[in-house]
Amino acid sequence: MEKLTFYAVSAPEKLDRIGAYLADRLSRDVVRHRYGYVVIAMEALDQLLMACHSQSIKPFVESFLHMVAKLLESREPDLQVLGTNSFVKFANIEEDTPSYHRRYDFFVSQFSAMCHSTHEDPETRTRIRVAGIKGLQGVVRKTVNDELQAIIWEPQHMDKLIPSMLFNMQDADDLDRAHMWRRLGEFGRKVLDQSWRVARVRCTCAQHLPVFTHQHLRLEVGHPSTPSGTGQDGEENPAVLAENCFRELLGRAAYGNMKNAVRPVLVHLDHHHLWDPNEFAVSCFRIIMYSIQAQHSHHVIQQVLNHLDGHNKSTPRVRAGIVQVLLETVAIAAKGSVGMIQESKGSDVFNFESESPTPHNLWLGPTVLEVFNTLLKHLRMSVDFELGESSRRNSSSSVSSVRGRESDERIVQNAIIQTIGFFGGNLPDYQRAEVMMFIMGKVPVYGTPCHTLDTVKIGHQGTKRIQTMLLSSLIMVTSGFKSKSMSAALPPPFLDPLFSISLMEDSELRQLVLEILHNIIDRHDNRAKLRGIRIIPNVAALKIKREKISKQDVAFMKKHGQQLYRHVYLGCKEEDNVHKNFELLFTTLAILTIELANEEVVIDLIRLSIALQEMTLNNEENMPMSIRCGIMALVAAYLNFLSQMIANPPFCQHVSKVVELRTLDAPYLLPEHIFRDKCPLPESLDKDDRQLYFQTADMAECLAGPGYNVERLSIPYIPQVTVLYTVGKIIHRCKQTSRDRLTRRKSFVDTISLQVDIMSSSLPDKQSELAEEITFETLKKAIDTTGVEEQEREKRRQVMEKFQKAPFEEIAAHCESKANMLHDRLAQIFELTIRPPPSPSGVVSISAGHTQHPSVPVYEMKFPDLCVY
Repeated sequence: MEKLTFYAVSAPEKLDRIGAYLADRLSRDVVRHRYGYVVIAMEALDQLLMACHSQSIKPFVESFLHMVAKLLESREPDLQVLGTNSFVKFANIEEDTPSYHRRYDFFVSQFSAMCHSTHEDPETRTRIRVAGIKGLQGVVRKTVNDELQAIIWEPQHMDKLIPSMLFNMQDADDLDRAHMWRRLGEFGRKVLDQSWRVARVRCTCAQHLPVFTHQHLRLEVGHPSTPSGTGQDGEENPAVLAENCFRELLGRAAYGNMKNAVRPVLVHLDHHHLWDPNEFAVSCFRIIMYSIQAQHSHHVIQQVLNHLDGHNKSTPRVRAGIVQVLLETVAIAAKGSVGMIQESKGSDVFNFESESPTPHNLWLGPTVLEVFNTLLKHLRMSVDFELGESSRRNSSSSVSSVRGRESDERIVQNAIIQTIGFFGGNLPDYQRAEVMMFIMGKVPVYGTPCHTLDTVKIGHQGTKRIQTMLLSSLIMVTSGFKSKSMSAALPPPFLDPLFSISLMEDSELRQLVLEILHNIIDRHDNRAKLRGIRIIPNVAALKIKREKISKQDVAFMKKHGQQLYRHVYLGCKEEDNVHKNFELLFTTLAILTIELANEEVVIDLIRLSIALQEMTLNNEENMPMSIRCGIMALVAAYLNFLSQMIANPPFCQHVSKVVELRTLDAPYLLPEHIFRDKCPLPESLDKDDRQLYFQTADMAECLAGPGYNVERLSIPYIPQVTVLYTVGKIIHRCKQTSRDRLTRRKSFVDTISLQVDIMSSSLPDKQSELAEEITFETLKKAIDTTGVEEQEREKRRQVMEKFQKAPFEEIAAHCESKANMLHDRLAQIFELTIRPPPSPSGVVSISAGHTQHPSVPVYEMKFPDLCVY
């Protein structure tokens, strides 16, 4: 061999003839089963291949690959392993010049077939499979970095490579791998996957990738099934070796090759029914996400979403498995770039911190809304399936199977909600605000055309289910949301439908809305300190974090403060309120005080509290006694908190005095008593016992001084109402039926975001204008629209200027006067509708304080000439 090697090196032009001679001898020896000579020939070829690196080696390589192919085609396992080992040695050689004509199609097919070996002997079967995986790894290393060999990424080759690796990764002979994976726990998985990503980034060539395998981790954790006495190291395990090859292949994939690399994985999981259970599918995509380059993560997510669309009619568990895989990919992609492991102080949690200043979450790109739209579509489909099964359950006898189907759909829905929440929770704040708007636009609100979900087909139950699930996802999206400006976090297109839902007759929906508001408004994480409605003896001990209110937030409260107060006011008197509703209302008022309260807002919040107290004492809505006592307890708990937050000793003394008297004489008016089980309730509340209630005059005297405009405390708080709300109120008072109250309720919910804006010019006071004679000139003027648009624009500009520059008291008085005018006008309309027909005698009568003018008999009425014929 030394002489042959020296001769080949000295005369490289003879290499092709040497290779041809050896190939001819090897072919004859294989046919005649002279396996000893075959081994000698292959050793000679290997040594010549490793020793010679000249340009003349190209023809020799062709002879070498021809001999390897001969060995792989034989049915002898030893020859197949021998040919594979020679090919692996060849794959590790770096060639100086590319090969323009060499193809590896045969080797891909043959090595893939070896990976699926079904030999009767288990040991021989394992040897063949290991050889096949090593051969595929050699093909990958030889071709993946060569631009001339881009054909390896074509679907016909990926459909053989990747399923072969996945088949060995899921092999039943390595079931203990799943148990080991669970024993490692979350930290062990992060160590494993992050080590691969760090190694992939830092290493310069493929053959230097560290062999950090699951088998090594199994040895470290002391797994009981650690192989012993087999004479095999970790690399001889087909599952581990296939995973290493799979990681290496994905780590070399470019952006244009991601589709061809991921699609065979999805197809393999479909063919082998691995979505239910989906442990192996989750493991595969965890490997994919940690192996590919970070900027390609969104492509994998899009592939999974498209695959989910293709399974829209599959079983619920299959869809749930795909959604859970999607959640896992999002969780990994959200971690951003490669990071180091650091232990958090005081806990056992390990975090990955980015080594580079590259901002996180660039992986979603322009597909953010498309992702949410797809998930919301499948959420709606799941609700449709569940409601369809529920309707069929009523008409079928197999109740158990249908109930199982419904529970499976709940699994799908919960998985989608978690995925939506995790998607939004890992976005930057500017994108998260857009996602919040997008989800809110999907929430069905009765009577508003803003949402895109058709609620006619799914009915009330389906609409409520979708509302609950979308609001739950909004809670997850808004969790941890920190906005510097409330106007950016709560724009009107988001705030109005959110408040519309907050006044619906469902306590669960109102709770979700309040929790969303808490996530957005609470920018200093004070909610945990305020948990539970109670009389806090020392607020300073809570160490509440707060900052001075900014000018932007002051402007926000001037614009939307009354809207916030109104919905707190109306939400308190709902008859289905429970303990949690009052807790969340108390937290809402407390967070408003901490985050958005200046002197003017403090006065408004005190006015709101007094209005709630007066509403409870007057009880015009006939509320249950438990709700009335709950509102009184809420007012007491909040005024106690507010008095200590503004650090006003006289105010604190007044509140403390009322609380002490209630503790002795009326404990049912305090939160510590009324929200306990079986708390005794009084038959009525005594309005004359003034010492048990907070007095406006006393609080005004306590707050007298610089900073607070106590004169505004004497103005009772009246919530702003809408036009249809006022109409419904009048109808309710006229007919006094529960059906009309429901109509008023729906009308109010449907148009809660529409504010009253009625100009004085639209309500003329003179009867002569209402009774204007209709002539040809009048009709001509009505048809002529010249200058109407300019007048409307000027009128709109005047209204905007007035509401921007006028003081708050003037605007409030103006709105109140308009509301009164509207009330009087509607009263007149209803009076006219119930007035008896005019009497022919024309007698003047007085009814309800209004003079009825003498009516003209029909035969004396004068009609226009055009109407007479």
